Amino acid sequence: MKNLRRNFRNQKGFNLVELMIVIAVIALLVAVAIPGYQFVIRTVNETSTAKAMDTIRSLQTGYASKHQGKFAPTFAELITSTDLDKKYEGDNPVVNGYVYKMTVTEPSGSKPAFFSLNADPQVSEGIQATGKRHFYIDSSISGIKSTEENRPSKPDDPSI
Repeated sequence: MKNLRRNFRNQKGFNLVELMIVIAVIALLVAVAIPGYQFVIRTVNETSTAKAMDTIRSLQTGYASKHQGKFAPTFAELITSTDLDKKYEGDNPVVNGYVYKMTVTEPSGSKPAFFSLNADPQVSEGIQATGKRHFYIDSSISGIKSTEENRPSKPDDPSI
């Protein structure tokens, strides 16, 4: 019996309590890090979306100056006519966790051409939220409108 105790005392390695403490510390670090990581992802998505909206507005303005005041009717037309990134292909492209929706109205009579662009998060609530803010621009306003309400942004929302 004495030999058995001496053998256990001289063994190298971790005992169960030490191992459980290490696992608990790692779990605590992960529990603290995940919300911070999710916040950073949402913030980066929102910032890149606001920048993309501003870029699309300037590309639409440039397109209209070359096409008798008409705006590009689709993202595909903007991609082929300007230097808009190909990741915006499709009717409602999803880029950086945001769904883009563009509406274009042709000029008629006394009304000039008009375009509007909404960017809404793919997932706006919960653990997997890609963003919380909804964005809006159009050809008649100079700023980017935004709301944190769970609805698409409108022209009367506050500017960012």
